[in-house]
Amino acid sequence: MMRARPYLLPSIICLLVAIGLTGCNRNPTQSTAAKKPGYNPAPAPPPPAKFDYYVLNMSWEPEFCATHNGAVECREKRGFVLHGLWPQNADGTYPSGCAQEPGLKNPAEFKDLNPDPALLEHEWRKHGTCTGLSARAYFEFTRKAVEKFSFPPIVTTLKHEDAIQTSRILSRFHVVNPLFPAGSIVLSCGNNRLTAVEACLTKDLQPTRCGEHLRSCRAKVIKVTPR
Repeated sequence: MMRARPYLLPSIICLLVAIGLTGCNRNPTQSTAAKKPGYNPAPAPPPPAKFDYYVLNMSWEPEFCATHNGAVECREKRGFVLHGLWPQNADGTYPSGCAQEPGLKNPAEFKDLNPDPALLEHEWRKHGTCTGLSARAYFEFTRKAVEKFSFPPIVTTLKHEDAIQTSRILSRFHVVNPLFPAGSIVLSCGNNRLTAVEACLTKDLQPTRCGEHLRSCRAKVIKVTPR
């Protein structure tokens, strides 16, 4: 039997070690795109600002459109329409305009929330940039918040202007939103007319009590403009 020549063993060992090291230096997870010249991955959004909870503000569009009939969002007869999802602190303060981040590439994708692209851009710049989310992720998150909230027929099916007790409207909101505890829904009004409803949510969109600074309209009776 022919034996391996002793003087060849060191060379063979070195060759095997070299091959092994070359294989170890390869990064199988490195993307092909990352190797291309000029490849710049999208930067991660900045971290969220400090805040305690979210306020979901839904405008009663018929009231707004009664005096802004030419507005983009008034082209369709809608009921409650998104104004915004706002980071809020328990002491009444809130972060605002936290970063210079790009907005939505296609605002029409979220026209179910609000058909006015200028308003969506404003909400992103003022409030969304404080959430630690990208613009698209922020509005997808906002859509989930809207889907968690329901609106009572006492307002949405109104055919003629009516004056209704504020407490009655608020109680109906709690009936159709049984998971929302007392103090988690507030009504907004202007000149004793319903303008919006606000709901408070945790950072993972669970119903929660609003801060002490958020209070429902003080008027005992408010007028509601029909759709």
